[in-house]
Amino acid sequence: MIATPSPKPHHGYHGLSIALHWILALALLAIFSLGVYMADLPFSPQRIKLYNWHKWAGVTFLVLSALRLLWRVVTPPPDLPHAVVMAMPGWQMLAYRATHGLMYVLFFAVPLIGWAYSSAAGFPVVLFGVLPLPDFVQANKPLAELIQPWHAASAFTLMALVLLHVAAALKHHWIDRDGLLERMLPGSRG
Repeated sequence: MIATPSPKPHHGYHGLSIALHWILALALLAIFSLGVYMADLPFSPQRIKLYNWHKWAGVTFLVLSALRLLWRVVTPPPDLPHAVVMAMPGWQMLAYRATHGLMYVLFFAVPLIGWAYSSAAGFPVVLFGVLPLPDFVQANKPLAELIQPWHAASAFTLMALVLLHVAAALKHHWIDRDGLLERMLPGSRG
């Protein structure tokens, strides 16, 4: 009997994981940019239209984040390569875990806080202009004023974590040259 060599261990992400990662990354950048742009616009039909687009994008992002989390539970991410783990100081491993955990929390918190703010302000979310979603909270202007800064602060915190995530990925790619970034590039499988 001839022994067959065992297959090379898979160190890359599944194609769906990669697709969800990049779709959500691009969506997050677009939603955040739109939010910053529209925040200081004077009241106008254009501003209302942009707010609606922002809300639609936020709900879509929330749904995609839920799908991504479900997929992550069903298909756990690959372990970090042993060489990367051994080369990483403890504080970097802690930062890696904390950043990923906080980003996942904020993937849900930011749109939910935005939905609560919109509901409290008395502006329901009507998805794509045709599907009214239930109010997250009852209309309450004082509550809306309390919630609004939380939506902005959580969105800016999420973007800061995303920048930290990108900086770490680029450090691994250009300085450490450990192949960690390639695992999340389209077309890579390990």
